[in-house]
Amino acid sequence: MKAMILAAGRGERMKPLTDTCPKPMLTVHGKPLIEYHIERLVAAGITEIVINHAWLGQQIEAYLGDGNRWHADIRYSAETNGALETAGGIANALPLLGQEAFWLVNGDVFTSFDFKKSPRLTQEQLAHLFLVNNPEHNPKGDFAISEGMLDNLSENKAQQQSYTYSGIAIFKPAFFQRPCFVSEADRSGLAAVMPLGPLLREGAKQQKITAGILSGSWTDVGTPERLALLNKDTQAVS
Repeated sequence: MKAMILAAGRGERMKPLTDTCPKPMLTVHGKPLIEYHIERLVAAGITEIVINHAWLGQQIEAYLGDGNRWHADIRYSAETNGALETAGGIANALPLLGQEAFWLVNGDVFTSFDFKKSPRLTQEQLAHLFLVNNPEHNPKGDFAISEGMLDNLSENKAQQQSYTYSGIAIFKPAFFQRPCFVSEADRSGLAAVMPLGPLLREGAKQQKITAGILSGSWTDVGTPERLALLNKDTQAVS
């Protein structure tokens, strides 16, 4: 099983830290966020890793290289004409990911999640999302879970417990092999720019995505303040 780490974002909320450093290369206790992901993936036996990048991406390649020092095989999907948004970046990297289901990890989260905990997808299911309890910066949440399936939030569903998408998931390539990507790419001659959120909501509507609660610690390192708190936490890397 392969994995893709998303590392192409500009990190606007992280300015000025990201003016000269790509967001996944920001450090927690002296180690880049992306390096923690690589270590945890390799520890789970996942050694083939694809990383997309756009903003200051050469810094990522220069630091990680081919991944040999972690006993990993790292390949890069460079978005040379600017970031393609999450779904567009994944679709652009599919030739490197192959035909089997793969892990997807946001490069700007910090977690103790064990990647050995891999759910199996049935033939009809296209993805599995790991959700977390809503953090302070996202109190309304993103999705609900209904009998093990990802469910869109609705005011019509009474007492619906909401959760936040953790940025960790498993996807089948077929989830991103859709006409919208092909048509957009054909029109422009370039890879399609496409956010992930609308596709997830449509997949939930069609009952194609399972979901569960992420075990372990988790932080969305979205602001300098959250990064500073992590660096003050002596238990963060345990």
